[in-house]
Amino acid sequence: MRDELAGFTIGVTADRRRDELAALLQRRGARVVLAPALRIVPLADDTDLREATRACLDRPPDVLMANTGIGMRGWLEAAEGWGLAEPLRGVLGRSYVVARGPKATGAIRAAGLREHWSPASESCDEVIDHLVRRGVAGQVIAMQLHGERQPECTEALEAAGATVIEVPVYRWAPPTDPAPLHRLIDLVAGRLVDAVTFTSAPAAEALLRAAGDRTDTVLAALRGDVLASCVGAVTAEPLVRRGVPVSAPNRARLGALVRTIVDELPRRTVSVKAGGHLLTLRGHAAVVDGALRPLAPAPMAVLRALAASPGKVLSRTALLRTLPRGADEHAVEMAVARLRVGLNAPRVVQTVVKRGYRLRVD
Repeated sequence: MRDELAGFTIGVTADRRRDELAALLQRRGARVVLAPALRIVPLADDTDLREATRACLDRPPDVLMANTGIGMRGWLEAAEGWGLAEPLRGVLGRSYVVARGPKATGAIRAAGLREHWSPASESCDEVIDHLVRRGVAGQVIAMQLHGERQPECTEALEAAGATVIEVPVYRWAPPTDPAPLHRLIDLVAGRLVDAVTFTSAPAAEALLRAAGDRTDTVLAALRGDVLASCVGAVTAEPLVRRGVPVSAPNRARLGALVRTIVDELPRRTVSVKAGGHLLTLRGHAAVVDGALRPLAPAPMAVLRALAASPGKVLSRTALLRTLPRGADEHAVEMAVARLRVGLNAPRVVQTVVKRGYRLRVD
């Protein structure tokens, strides 16, 4: 199949670059559920940012910690509006510049500055370790925040003898419309998506927070049938801390994230020979002899149950447990009928009179 992700459903929790990520996934055949977990909001009152900028001009920093590309660009754009861009670039140009990741590096270079060091892991912890080993006693460090304060980082640097100027540029806020996020949580809890993508650690935290009393159910799904796909190790940390296995590329890029999903999801499929056909089960579809056959949730649930024990007869009662609550045995019969039609392979599912159904194993 040319569309490597055809038949899979993938949730996208990003906000700012959601359309770009969705297009990359859809181009490979995936069905995408857009559900921003957070949004980036420029500070409505820029008093704190202006004061931090003045502090940097009054006491030029020895070290600049650039955490994000959007944050550095926002800071310099705000300084431009105050007529302080050139003086700010001047003092930052004499600093030892640490860029936490490639986006921050790009913003630094676009501003005509030069980074001196970047952590391989793109983590703040590695940055702090590097600076403390390098020696920061008596130095001033300008720390560009990414969305919220990082007291553990500030305190570690201050404990090592540094003075830290925190530079707040934006904050994280809940999505304007929370309905798509709650819908995605429903899908994850019901294991009706195959993967969820995360491009920031706060987004992962926000999804779990929004899950409320279903957090354990969501975590169980992410530890099992639903792939948690993160853009990098820093993004993955909240999930790893909760025992969720994650998939992440070596380089924190959207294209690399998609390639990781393309590699991982097809490996999680189940294939079985039945009724003279080769079936491969994907998220919301079966591939029958190379042809994609999309299926509704109920027929797909029945097929998964039958494929888990090829040739074994499953009673209507057993299959009923795979369907949504409130369904009855008639719903099982309807799901089987729709499954046969959807597969366009009538010999695959065999009725065993007075007992139930099974996959006809070759």
